[in-house]
Amino acid sequence: MGSFSIWHWLIVLVIVMLVFGTKKLRNVGQDLGGAVKGFKEGMKEAESSDSTETKKVESDKVIDAEVREKTDKINS
Repeated sequence: MGSFSIWHWLIVLVIVMLVFGTKKLRNVGQDLGGAVKGFKEGMKEAESSDSTETKKVESDKVIDAEVREKTDKINS
């Protein structure tokens, strides 16, 4: 009762094709592929927005430091 042979998997594939039909299986495959593609695009957008936020925080720190220096010069 170990692993299944290739013949077992072929029989399972034929039964699945008979039950669902090739058109429905194709649609399921396209839907799954679209979902994976959407997920990858979302991850890329999240990474790019993270790097943009990091740059904004760094620029805010620079501006804050410049304001403090100017304020210190005025108060001196």
